[in-house]
Amino acid sequence: MGISVGMGRTLILIGLLIAGAGVLISLGLPIGRLPGDFTIRRGNFSFYFPLATSIVISLLLTAIMMFFGRR
Repeated sequence: MGISVGMGRTLILIGLLIAGAGVLISLGLPIGRLPGDFTIRRGNFSFYFPLATSIVISLLLTAIMMFFGRR
């Protein structure tokens, strides 16, 4: 019939997470430049792999989903 309540809450949560990340970036938090992020530059080629940033984001999202997933 329409979008379920659970789907609506999930979309709101995702929107708040994106807005929160935007605020943190605008305040100068070095997201994407953590120790453990790899950058390789050779001539015309550059490769960036944000390993540490990916781990931190994964841990934060896991904690948030565990908190909101409990009923």
